[in-house]
Amino acid sequence: MQQISRMLMKLFHRARLEKPGQVDPRAAEFTLGLLIAMYDRSGTGYVKTRSAAAALISLSGDTLLAKYRAFFQFYAVPDGKETLITRSALRSLLTDLNQIPAIVGEGCTLSCVEMAIHDCFHGVLNAAIVEEKFLSWLRSEPAVLLWLPTCYRLSATEMVSHQARCR
Repeated sequence: MQQISRMLMKLFHRARLEKPGQVDPRAAEFTLGLLIAMYDRSGTGYVKTRSAAAALISLSGDTLLAKYRAFFQFYAVPDGKETLITRSALRSLLTDLNQIPAIVGEGCTLSCVEMAIHDCFHGVLNAAIVEEKFLSWLRSEPAVLLWLPTCYRLSATEMVSHQARCR
């Protein structure tokens, strides 16, 4: 928890320097509280760094493709010359990401995660998939993660301005 807290303090300190007046001084504290609520419901004082990273990536203002690539980098494992994501790693990723909508009562069941894994690995004979297959599956907007592109689109529309006048 202390490691994540320090990392958040540094992250939001840099953000305040880049965007003065736009970052709440308590942002690190609030974000840590959210991460604890999502990933430490039993009060152990422990949150996996990878889980916290997945949440921060998903809630970032980056593009969907950049988020998807970052997920792959955090959860995939090296296998010789290439990096692959296994069913187990995908299960961990989806479980971690599903804590975000779950915090507001919108989580899905374990069977939903298993169906998504089956869908992602449909037609795959190997035990793991390459990044391109993973990205292709995510671009198809699987139901288990539909909230992610939806939130991204809502966020992106906030930045749009039109030169039209209303009467």
